[in-house]
Amino acid sequence: MTPLVPDSLVFMGVAGCGKSTLGAAVARHIGRDWLEGDDLHSDSNRRKMADGQPLTDEDRAAWLAALGAQLRRRQGLVLACSALKRSYRDQLRQAAPGLRFAFLEIDRAEAARRVSSRGAHFFRAGLIDSQFATLEPPHAEAGVLSLDAALPLEQLAAQVTRWLATPASPC
Repeated sequence: MTPLVPDSLVFMGVAGCGKSTLGAAVARHIGRDWLEGDDLHSDSNRRKMADGQPLTDEDRAAWLAALGAQLRRRQGLVLACSALKRSYRDQLRQAAPGLRFAFLEIDRAEAARRVSSRGAHFFRAGLIDSQFATLEPPHAEAGVLSLDAALPLEQLAAQVTRWLATPASPC
């Protein structure tokens, strides 16, 4: 299937919001390449999170650079990435002009519940508070769709698909 628009798309938000589940579903539906951003974390970042230590901007720098390189190489890529700060999103936008973000909003209690139920993932529920402390919601940014993460997957996917069919606002 031909992509609806040439822009790449990042599913973003705190851990447990559903960005990987929704992103993978949308990528399949629209026939785009999918990348789980967590797969590009370094071993040291994974160990740090598994030990319950939040990542710093310095820890995230190489990870964001690797994600940016993927966005440059793979036009139309659909990616899951927390992109918690505006500066992180701007770095990704520099790598892929026209980049769009689907922001999955979720409350702290539900995010913690979801992360606790994931099992063997390296990210621990105790890190949820640090994610919310770091989060700079992208509400005033162009090229962002805000979504209620509590909605059913099918409804969220339909919202994203309709949004992708509209012309992108300048970022």
